[in-house]
Amino acid sequence: MCAIRTCQRMCETCFGCYTADLYAIADWLTESGVETVAMESTGVYWIPLFQILETRGFEVKLVNAHHVKTLPGRKTDVLDCQWLQQLHSYGLLSGSFRPEDEICILRSYIRQRDSLIRSASVHIQRMQKALTQMNIQLHQAVSDITGTTGMTIIRAIVGGEHDPQVLAAKKHHRLKRSEAEIAAALNGDYRKEHLFVLQQELHLYDVYQSQIVECDRQIQECLSQFNDKIDISQSPLSPPKHTRHKPQGNEPAFDLRTHLYRMSGVDFTRVDGLGVLTVQIILSEVGLDPSRFPTVKNFTSWLGLNTARLRENRWWNKEYFVRV
Repeated sequence: MCAIRTCQRMCETCFGCYTADLYAIADWLTESGVETVAMESTGVYWIPLFQILETRGFEVKLVNAHHVKTLPGRKTDVLDCQWLQQLHSYGLLSGSFRPEDEICILRSYIRQRDSLIRSASVHIQRMQKALTQMNIQLHQAVSDITGTTGMTIIRAIVGGEHDPQVLAAKKHHRLKRSEAEIAAALNGDYRKEHLFVLQQELHLYDVYQSQIVECDRQIQECLSQFNDKIDISQSPLSPPKHTRHKPQGNEPAFDLRTHLYRMSGVDFTRVDGLGVLTVQIILSEVGLDPSRFPTVKNFTSWLGLNTARLRENRWWNKEYFVRV
């Protein structure tokens, strides 16, 4: 149940929380002659109403609840809405930053991808635990057990191959470790219960990897719908700092750098320490409208950072970063 108080009629009306009720709120506000709305940001419950009101043409201010509840005793929904209405009528409320709708769509995909990556990392740790319990020191032989050599050996172990020499022969040809060293690390106690855990965790890891690939398809499709800020044929993208034959870490398989350059008009990867995934997260959170953050001070204030300390970093004052 949500309570609403209009500025003009000073009347209070209660509505339900179903979608039909949210549209009824928008209709009632239109009939009441309301043009601007202030609402609290509580969890994710505000999102449906915010989006409906915004599409109806209302100016919606999303208010941080911690910034307005400075007086004791205001605990009911009705009293809360009265307090918000009074502050809003005086012009004392500032809305929280929310990017344009197409950026919000991209942000949802990217946040989901980040959640999938974190979930997959849990199963990597559990695979490592199962290997350690069998005293299989795979992490001593390879730098990353989810790399080409590591996953090939793990899949072979799950498939029933437990001969250290045979497993060591499956290493990638570019791996510097010798087969003898790898075989010594793979000479373990292959207990049935730990192999069962390893098999299940490997399956769950593969499930999350397939979902990440599907999420990347949605992100690529979403990025392709953004308007071009620069003509790549006239201003081609400079070669990357490091030429790689395959994506590194959790980078997607498609050309993310070109998409980010095309939609923003700036190659942010030229900034030291900013990779394509970092730039993607920044743009999906702050959007492409530089007027929302007129100065560096506004941007760092929103981030909650120390501006004086950031000014010590030379890259902060570069023009192509300020243009965010």
